[in-house]
Amino acid sequence: MKLVRLIGETLRDRVLPTLIALSGLAALLLASGTAQAVPSFSRQTSMPCASCHTVFPELTPFGRMFKLNGYQVDALPQIKGSTPGNEEALLLNQLPPFSFMFQASMTKTSKALPDSVVAGANAQNGQLLIPQQASIFYAGRLAPNLGSFVQITYDPSAGAFHMDNTDIRYAKQTSLAGNALTYGVSLNNNPTVQDPWNSTPAWQTPFDQKTSVGPSPTASTWLDGTAADVGVGGLTAYAWVNNSIYGEVGMYRSAPQGFGGPIDSTAPGGFVDGNAPYWRLAYENQWGNNSLSVGAYGLNVNFHPTNVPLNTDTDKYRDTALDAQYQYITEDNIVSVMTTYIKENQTLDYSSVVSGTNSKNSLKTFRLGASYYYHRQYGGSLGYFSTTGSADPVLYPVGAPLTITGSANGKPDTNGYIAEIDYVPWLNVKYLVQYVSYNKFNGGNTNYDGLGRNARDNNTLYLLAWFAF
Repeated sequence: MKLVRLIGETLRDRVLPTLIALSGLAALLLASGTAQAVPSFSRQTSMPCASCHTVFPELTPFGRMFKLNGYQVDALPQIKGSTPGNEEALLLNQLPPFSFMFQASMTKTSKALPDSVVAGANAQNGQLLIPQQASIFYAGRLAPNLGSFVQITYDPSAGAFHMDNTDIRYAKQTSLAGNALTYGVSLNNNPTVQDPWNSTPAWQTPFDQKTSVGPSPTASTWLDGTAADVGVGGLTAYAWVNNSIYGEVGMYRSAPQGFGGPIDSTAPGGFVDGNAPYWRLAYENQWGNNSLSVGAYGLNVNFHPTNVPLNTDTDKYRDTALDAQYQYITEDNIVSVMTTYIKENQTLDYSSVVSGTNSKNSLKTFRLGASYYYHRQYGGSLGYFSTTGSADPVLYPVGAPLTITGSANGKPDTNGYIAEIDYVPWLNVKYLVQYVSYNKFNGGNTNYDGLGRNARDNNTLYLLAWFAF
């Protein structure tokens, strides 16, 4: 009943006003005129990127169907094999569907960040990264009914390659009571990376494209990045009925990168105790050039912090979320609006005893973003983001020298706006100018860390060049 009441309250207080604003925004924009996008898929399908994507990385309705069907559409020459019973035993592309992505960026904050070693000194303001990120993708068919999106990324801060967003899925099509049914399983490494909608955290635009060296708030929910940071892997099963009703359930376990030992107290960053269940429900309606989806999803995690053995209490995190997405897509105009709301209930059975945190906390994240593109070439987006949570001076302590983290009032509250202008001269090349403005950062507007830094000092200008080939 608590879940039903939470969904009802959030639909009333968050999603309904969002959809009303969405309709007004769409009407205003249209009055003026008429999976991560990677070239591997275009090479495989002989279709342009625009078939599956509006503008990187947002999926179209066809792109969502392509993903849910296991990335199986292809037009490449095949190597085939059959059993004596004439069943497919082998189906490989003669040329493997590889592609490469390269990002270069410049990041500048309103006030320089402090030097990380010398007290009273500042770091150079204007961080150039070449690359910010470089990725290799294998994206496409692996075998009959088995496809993948596998990303391996070079991280210049670590000077090493690592596994990035990965989704390997098996899918089949059948019918159920006269309705089309697609069902399958996904092996993936980040809750929501397998999700077909861009309203969930892994691919939510315009919030997914951001600098890797700019200021970032202290607190985030498990669904909104903590799971990916800790390192997990999971297997989920899904069904897609009549291209409208979607359901998914699965489990995640700890799978830290850069760590070869058994999952115990030595695991870096802590580890998930056993399995963390994940669930997802969504409904999509398509009419004309429009599509509208609404959904809910959640994750339950029992977590052991760093250097904590298995035979101790865990900190428990229960994430429940709602999301919605609207799209209007024509040759001339593309309008998209996405929103998500995540509520995390925390029961800190271990940390409250050992370190004195509150025994119970909550954390809430709300994001709303809208974008418009003309001829898939000129466009921009505007988004609002907010995180609020319980006051806990132990969990959110006063800032330490040589850092920009910390909270003078013991709160994680952060909110602000993100604005972006995009130029897409070709579908596999994108340039953007982005500005992030903070009204509040880690609990405060002025002197938020107790060391004299203001929220607006972390305002960030970000220039990005993105190439895929």
